[in-house]
Amino acid sequence: MNKRFKIIFITMSFLFGDGITASRETAITRAIEKVGPSVASINVEQHISSVSFDPFFGFMYPREIYPMKSSGSGVVISPDGYVMTNHHVIENADKVTVTLSGGDEYEAEIIGSDPTSDLALLKLNGDNFPYAELGNSDDLLIGEWVIALGNPFQLFSISNKPTASVGIISATHMDFGRQKSGKIFQDMIQTDAAINPGNSGGPLVNALGEVIGINTFIFTGSDYAQGSVGIGFALPINSTKRIAKELRVTGHVDRGYSTGLIVQPVTQSFARYLDIPFTKGVIVVEITSGSAGDRSGLEVGDVILTVNGEPVNRPNEIRTIISENDLRPGDKLSLKIFREGSYKTLKMKLEKSRRK
Repeated sequence: MNKRFKIIFITMSFLFGDGITASRETAITRAIEKVGPSVASINVEQHISSVSFDPFFGFMYPREIYPMKSSGSGVVISPDGYVMTNHHVIENADKVTVTLSGGDEYEAEIIGSDPTSDLALLKLNGDNFPYAELGNSDDLLIGEWVIALGNPFQLFSISNKPTASVGIISATHMDFGRQKSGKIFQDMIQTDAAINPGNSGGPLVNALGEVIGINTFIFTGSDYAQGSVGIGFALPINSTKRIAKELRVTGHVDRGYSTGLIVQPVTQSFARYLDIPFTKGVIVVEITSGSAGDRSGLEVGDVILTVNGEPVNRPNEIRTIISENDLRPGDKLSLKIFREGSYKTLKMKLEKSRRK
């Protein structure tokens, strides 16, 4: 009888004891366990100076220097200690300290920072760091589960671990163009996973534990005075990989480009002289030999109507399209042109500026 009871007890323990544990493990918990050790708290110290003034006597007192501290999040992306975060997290920093899960602290070197994309690359001294697997932000599904990990409100310092919030991908390819600050937010990932102050620079992770974005900002409305609930945005990881690679090599992002073209608006006189049946677009009047424009197959007299699907009627509109889409040397433009009574589509690859 006792033997039978023991067998039943062991069987029930196997079914329910381990079963309860197994049922609590999900793709989300496994993803957090996988990427959590690579998530970092970014602690910034900036030395602020001020001059005291006595309004009664009119005296100027010596300049005082005092530290101002702030924090954000980051993610280790390589075993040799490279860390991705936002530019605005470390902007104007005099000292950057990175804390990893478990409480280990490292003074970080700023390898490079790009205000336009709002991305920065740091380096820790050491090796064999836990690092995150970077995914593919071109392969995202609206509605798939995602996790935002980081250091909201400096909570990392309490447990020496990142905090996690869970949501879905609400939208992709969200384009905000160039901001007043000069930042360009293109192709952003929208999520309803809670993103709070301090989450900036931390990873947005899919259910496989792959980093698909860098959490960057929450939507606050056009006047930045309105709040929002569940509307956060992350830089897509594919574009940040490219930027991080440039920062690692040169410390900056080179946006100087050349097309080798001189264009002018299609005026009525141009249209009459060249027998063009409209007065829109820009006409190519000069092409530098061997330039990007030359290699694309453009010819003098061609009328460029659209660039990457956007209409152009003035020369500066081509520059605006390139700037607002953060295109750089190596990127391609799709040009719809009019030539001798027919329409064509050409591809032009931007090249580095030849200016010294």
